[in-house]
Amino acid sequence: MPLFVDARVPVRFGSVSDTDAGSALLIEGDAPAPDGVAVVRFTAEAAAGPHPAGCPCCATRSPAAVALAALFLARARGKAVFFRTVVAVCPTPEGQAAVRAAVESDPLVPAWFRMIS
Repeated sequence: MPLFVDARVPVRFGSVSDTDAGSALLIEGDAPAPDGVAVVRFTAEAAAGPHPAGCPCCATRSPAAVALAALFLARARGKAVFFRTVVAVCPTPEGQAAVRAAVESDPLVPAWFRMIS
């Protein structure tokens, strides 16, 4: 029996066709999405820098981090179809890097999500 169970929602890269009833989609851009799944979209653009004083609480979050936070909050509030995994559909390397950065180093997102691919 494992001593530690990671309850964070797993995020993996894939395509829209990789979704099932327990998946949500994080889509870079405007690719079509199937009905019946939770969907959030983002664009791979650089976030603005931190507050001039440099405090981390005022740092602007990336679009991928904002999208993942919105997805998690919708799930927690019962406003999205319940999901157990997230499929990140990122056609560009910049989009993939943005998702990895959000899941690994955003101040909040790593508490809710973990990368599995």
